[in-house]
Amino acid sequence: MKYKYVVIEREYGSGGTEIGRLVSERTGIPCYGREIQQAVSKKMNIPVSEIEKYEESATNSLIYSLYAISRMNSDTESIISREDRIFVEQQRLIKEYAMQGAAIFVGRCAGSALDSKDVLSVFIHAGKEYRISRAIEEYGIDKASAPYIMARFDKKRRSYYSANTGKKWTDRDNYHIILDSGKLGMDACAEIISAALGK
Repeated sequence: MKYKYVVIEREYGSGGTEIGRLVSERTGIPCYGREIQQAVSKKMNIPVSEIEKYEESATNSLIYSLYAISRMNSDTESIISREDRIFVEQQRLIKEYAMQGAAIFVGRCAGSALDSKDVLSVFIHAGKEYRISRAIEEYGIDKASAPYIMARFDKKRRSYYSANTGKKWTDRDNYHIILDSGKLGMDACAEIISAALGK
């Protein structure tokens, strides 16, 4: 297998999480997404909702994120904010999962945590109408609220990615594969990713 890890960034409603799960089913490689939030929540004894709030409002620069990580590895970790501790714990957990073997990670800037040639970077997107339709059908979002919620989540992910990597979320140069799930379908997207893994 050329790649050991898959990291998936995705637009809201594009089915990125579901595609990650499908790849996991096809390949037998574990997939981590919300599990990372839940593990950090348990370790830091804070609700997942607070972690989500931090992810939505993250505005730190990459330089500060690197500084926060260095502080966590020293005797002065208490000087960094709770929000930065959340990010650092997520990055640590991603590395811990990666040490256990091949893995698929959805969101949370996992690619920056791994920083490895063994990483296959994927971006999943789709047209607005397709994503709105999925939000209504899959997530139970009402039709009137769906466009607003979609825009809010996309903004959150864009800001979080930029704040913690110093890169543009939608820049194609950040990814090996960019897939339109609305046109291809989720099964085909999963098949393409699995094929890139040699599975």
